[in-house]
Amino acid sequence: MAMLVVAALLLCGSLAKLLISPVAKIPGPWLTKVSSLPLKYHEFIPGRRMYIHRLHQQYGPIVRLSPNEVSFASLEAIREIYASGGSGYNKTEFYDMFRQFGMKTMFSTLDKRTHSQRKRELADSYAMSNILREPHVSTIRERAEPFVLQGAALARSVDVYVFLHCYALDCVTHFMFHPGGLSSLNDAKNFQIMEEMTYHHSLQRNLLQYYLPKLAPYFPSWFKPRRAPKTNAYVQSITAQEHSDSHSLLGRLTQKESSLSHALIAAECKDHMAAGIDTTGDGLCFLMWELSQPDHLHGELCSATPDTPLDKLPYLEAVIKEGLRCAPPIPMSFPRYVPSGGRTIDGTFIPAGTIVSCQPYTLHRLDQDVFPDPDKFNPDRWMNSNGAIERNRLFFAFGTGGRGCTGRNLAMVEMKILLREVYSKYRTTVAADMTGCMDIDDQKNIFETKGSDLQVGVHGQGQLLVDVCEFML
Repeated sequence: MAMLVVAALLLCGSLAKLLISPVAKIPGPWLTKVSSLPLKYHEFIPGRRMYIHRLHQQYGPIVRLSPNEVSFASLEAIREIYASGGSGYNKTEFYDMFRQFGMKTMFSTLDKRTHSQRKRELADSYAMSNILREPHVSTIRERAEPFVLQGAALARSVDVYVFLHCYALDCVTHFMFHPGGLSSLNDAKNFQIMEEMTYHHSLQRNLLQYYLPKLAPYFPSWFKPRRAPKTNAYVQSITAQEHSDSHSLLGRLTQKESSLSHALIAAECKDHMAAGIDTTGDGLCFLMWELSQPDHLHGELCSATPDTPLDKLPYLEAVIKEGLRCAPPIPMSFPRYVPSGGRTIDGTFIPAGTIVSCQPYTLHRLDQDVFPDPDKFNPDRWMNSNGAIERNRLFFAFGTGGRGCTGRNLAMVEMKILLREVYSKYRTTVAADMTGCMDIDDQKNIFETKGSDLQVGVHGQGQLLVDVCEFML
């Protein structure tokens, strides 16, 4: 009996502590004052992103998700969480799920200091000045050409989801390993690596191991994240070779002054491959879906000459930014720990150790003064100088601060070149035999088409219908 009384008192004490915590005073469902189960439930169904978005729509820009987790959707929160002190707050153990070969990479490193040291090894490679070097730009164009040729050669609908992920994989590997790299658009063995790195729901399985680490060794095989033996073998092999191109990522990492071991270099390279395929591939897939609707035609690409610099195509830039706003590469939360002593975020004090985050999906929609009609794909909003500062400040597709996406310049160049190659010569329509829908999927990086991949019809010069440039006149 005494044990029950002690247990009851301890439980009451714990509940009282939760209820008087500063986090408990933040708006949110009552149950989230004492339990994280509602949040975990929505992570596994999966529906975390839309659950948090609905909470923000109901409660405003600051929402309690659990007794120790708060979500924000404001510019002030972005600046404090992700950019204060240069790199913002430290990452949570959530990022441990993204280790490669059991090793921490730049992305999965939790503390700012270690991350900064690793980033110095990589930053030069991803600078726009390096990406726009002629060998890199030519290589991306060479990857875009077979994509267009294969699509245009088929007198039927084209499964561009597959082709776009091949394109993304081929681009990122040629950038990393130049003069080497994959050719999954043309090579069956390389294509198997693309299949191995996409078409999966490993995040959900990783969450099981994250929340139940002691039980993880006893999980059946179908509960465990899918392995990637072909990808692993390729990365281990190519990173062991000597590379003369000092401007490639591998060339930079293997320079004499680099302190990284071969194991760390292989882990870093695999991480960049994984980041480069689904984000760019899915982003382009969404953009081609939108550009295949009847009202999206682009005179800018038709009138531009082949040698027009990419930064002189403002509408192309607007189209890509709007696609990334509507369907950001990673739409879910970027969790961080509040540092020692606690911090005031957007006017609210948050205790040390609390998990705080923003999610791009909500930041790009909640403030309708900045993004009116937020669910509509409208590239023209980025062509309007009124409100441009506010729009760009809330644009969070690549994160911000010192831990923002390292590969954003490469991704933008890849998308611009591919879309320019397609829509300066052809127009596309959503194929009549496409039966799926374009819904964002929380368990992948961004989305997948439910029930069917994105299929489009390609219409161009000398083929099916009329050339897009003539159509625009």
